[in-house]
Amino acid sequence: MTRNGAPADVRRERGQSSVVGVALLLGMTVVALGVLTASVGALVEGHAARADADRVAADLQSGLRPVESTGHRTTTVRFAGGRLYTAERRLRVSDAAGTVAAVDIGALVYENADRRVAAVAGAVVRGRGENAWLVEDPPIVGSDSNGVLVVGAANLSATPSSVGGGVTAKLSANVTHDRRSLGRGRYEVAVETEAPAAFERYFADRGASVSRSDLDGDGVVSVVAEFPGRRRAYLVEHRMRLEVADG
Repeated sequence: MTRNGAPADVRRERGQSSVVGVALLLGMTVVALGVLTASVGALVEGHAARADADRVAADLQSGLRPVESTGHRTTTVRFAGGRLYTAERRLRVSDAAGTVAAVDIGALVYENADRRVAAVAGAVVRGRGENAWLVEDPPIVGSDSNGVLVVGAANLSATPSSVGGGVTAKLSANVTHDRRSLGRGRYEVAVETEAPAAFERYFADRGASVSRSDLDGDGVVSVVAEFPGRRRAYLVEHRMRLEVADG
């Protein structure tokens, strides 16, 4: 027996329990701090990726102006992380007899984590799949009042390129325009894109019936917009001859 009446082995067990409890508390604190640090790090990275995507979208929207521009044009795109690269895309115009025009328009795509921006068919689009929206509309418009369809095909005509990792990318273009009449008929316009929902909403808001189809079997769907009634259609190709390089 000890002086306070408790057996010595009981006191030892209590002391050992106190040490174990302190060790467990310290361990839980370390784990909690680790989780907090990881969460803060992910939050910071997420904000940085979003800021980069916002900046790239603004740069592409102001820098690539295929409809308004003619001749040489240079702009810069700035981002701290991620990758900017070109991709193959196609725009098709069809009537009742089949395809009357097909343009290899290409796309300029920026990706950083789950953030994505693309310039395609004269549009600038954020996101992908169903979670996508336009920040710049494509120059494809139909008028019900005079039965006209104008298909602006912004053709990047870019050589395959890829830059990444905290750079200032330089975009150089030499823009020319070619307009031709496709005649009168019932027309569909198909735009190949990885952000189909955004284009579907755009065309549906302008009275077109929309569907999706992988027209060439490459895994990238085209949004097919069928415009109502017979129209006189014009194809205006804005050829940019885009070059992408580290700034």
